[in-house]
Amino acid sequence: MMLRASPASQALKALSQTRQFCSTAPVAAVQAPRKIITSRRHQATAAAAPSAAPQVRPIPSSAFNAQESSRSHVQPLVNPQQSDMDESFIGKTGGEIFHEMMLRHNVKHIFGYAGGAILPVFDAIYNSKHFDFILPRHEQGAGHMAEGYARASGRPGVVLVTSGPGATNIITPLQDALSDGTPLIVFCGQVPTTAIGSDAFQEADVVGISRACTKWNVMVKNIAELPRRINEAFEIATSGRPGPVLVDLPKDVTAGVLRKAIPTDIALPSLPSAASRAAMEASRRHLEASVRRVANLINQAKQPVIYAGQGIVLSEGGPELLKQLADKASIPVTTTLLGLGGFDELDSKALHMLGMHGSAYANMAMQEADVIIALGGRFDDRVTGNIAKFAPGAKAAAAQGRGGIVHFEVMPKNINKVVQATEAVEGDVASNLKLLLPEVKAQSMADRSEWFAKIDGWKKKWPMSHYERSGANGLIKPQTLIEELSKLTAQRKETTFISTGVGQHQMWTAQHFRWRHPRTMITSGGLGTMGFGLPAAIGAKVAQPDALFGIGVKVIVLNNEEQGMSNPDFVKLAEAMSIPAKRVAKPDQVVPSLAWLIGEPGPALLEVITDKKVPVLPMS
Repeated sequence: MMLRASPASQALKALSQTRQFCSTAPVAAVQAPRKIITSRRHQATAAAAPSAAPQVRPIPSSAFNAQESSRSHVQPLVNPQQSDMDESFIGKTGGEIFHEMMLRHNVKHIFGYAGGAILPVFDAIYNSKHFDFILPRHEQGAGHMAEGYARASGRPGVVLVTSGPGATNIITPLQDALSDGTPLIVFCGQVPTTAIGSDAFQEADVVGISRACTKWNVMVKNIAELPRRINEAFEIATSGRPGPVLVDLPKDVTAGVLRKAIPTDIALPSLPSAASRAAMEASRRHLEASVRRVANLINQAKQPVIYAGQGIVLSEGGPELLKQLADKASIPVTTTLLGLGGFDELDSKALHMLGMHGSAYANMAMQEADVIIALGGRFDDRVTGNIAKFAPGAKAAAAQGRGGIVHFEVMPKNINKVVQATEAVEGDVASNLKLLLPEVKAQSMADRSEWFAKIDGWKKKWPMSHYERSGANGLIKPQTLIEELSKLTAQRKETTFISTGVGQHQMWTAQHFRWRHPRTMITSGGLGTMGFGLPAAIGAKVAQPDALFGIGVKVIVLNNEEQGMSNPDFVKLAEAMSIPAKRVAKPDQVVPSLAWLIGEPGPALLEVITDKKVPVLPMS
């Protein structure tokens, strides 16, 4: 088939041949071919005209013919992304904005120590009647006080410190809070932005230093972003697994004055958006299949056990839902050190604490269980010991498709980090327990009679109270002291908050005090920070002013002189601070001395001279 050039293409070819490649080409050379094309088009149109339908002009819309006056009130287009502006901060300093943001977040107490770089904030809050400021003697003490406050109340602890050494002194509490999932918000002063990087007096790269021990940190470089950064700090510290955050405040930001309005949505505490709620709903639907598989494993289990960590305590309604699950399916419950109080230890299904210094019967139950239900625990090395030898019963059941380890955890990184989970349910523990409970089949203690008979046998063979008792004229055993304290507070466990340091006394307290209510055990678990106990107790007392018998902080010093350190006279040291104090060395004086301590109307100290060589047993 041969292709012929049309007359139009020939004309275009002629045009290309005659056109000069310059701006001065003759007009005729360009227009002549166009005249030919145009004339031919007119001929074609004329020929087709008799057969074409008559054209009808469309009628204009009424709006087109409207009078000019009716169009004089046209509204301008509005950007749907543009938010309302908040003018309430105009004319306020950064310190005054900080004060207002604390009120918006319902902060009642702030812990901290003043310094030059943070003075604009202190100036703004100095005479505030809206919250109390608790002054320690050291920034580390402020951090641990805020931790104790957060543990006892469930609200984030807020710390305010200065730049340089003031900020570096808060690093240990930050790491402690990160290890134990404690919501801690630290605001630290900083040199002016113009001096950053010049090695100015008391300058330190706190953002860089704290990056590894915080969930999130930031330096505020402009006063206009201060409200947004404070909102972000509160949201991040309290969402998911709680933890510490740090906000670095240069002095020119806190001393400067805001001159323009800021968007309202960044000046108010954030609420879940429609998109985030939709994402949560989609995630919930995906969870349902996994939850049903978990329920099937529980329903067919012969020897199940619940391993409850701190996540059950931190999750709103967690302890109540844990009890519902344990009661409905008749499942024994063991807890971690930080999970103590999440399950009533006087319940017949309680196995008490597990792990290296936990009860023998709790560890035996974990080894022989065919299904382990981990609720908010991360399988710490103090719990698992040798991973290869951990939970052989559950591993064997998983291989046969009739059991295994199911892990409810809010932090994705903790899933399959230490042990391989047969089923993993990611998200808030309490929310997912609400999905699980309807799927679990009700079973009575009689249905699991063989399993509970085995556990009862272990409890009789290896009771926690099996230790060498004090003689009539011998030294005091620390275990006895803790047991007597537990008995004296039996009727008021809910209002008894106990804080410990780290060491043997921490384990004796965990083992021999009977824990019945959440958030009543306050200790440093993950990091094991010595010096944590006293400031944490002060913070807990601030959070629960009517708790601990409605009186001041009580201090018990277990003095076994084991380290050979040269210590001061603790009784005289307390008396020098106008604090009543006593020393007890005889076993028959333990109960009266504890009664005296509890009965004192304010802070008091009891020094207990204990046996020097008392090991913490069991130790697996």
